[in-house]
Amino acid sequence: MFHAIIRDKQGTEHRLTGQAGDSVMQLARAADLPVLGECNGSLACATCHVIVDPDWATKLDPASDDEEAMLDTIFTLAPTSRLSCQIRLSAALDGICLSLPA
Repeated sequence: MFHAIIRDKQGTEHRLTGQAGDSVMQLARAADLPVLGECNGSLACATCHVIVDPDWATKLDPASDDEEAMLDTIFTLAPTSRLSCQIRLSAALDGICLSLPA
């Protein structure tokens, strides 16, 4: 089991648990956090936008061209913005910290 910590808009931390390969989007939706993921991870929207803590951002694989294209549609883009559907739990990302955009 692996963990992701998501800080909601009020600053409350939610420690979520999942298995290798689970997306952060799936975990957030299962925890009833306001992560829509309207395209269900097919990179056709940006409704699962999260901001990765800077210490963790460098541990992620670079965003694909498709993910970058979706991120370009976000008005509240931050330097470490990513789509949570593209972040998959693994041993290397165990304990990853993210925030929901304000």
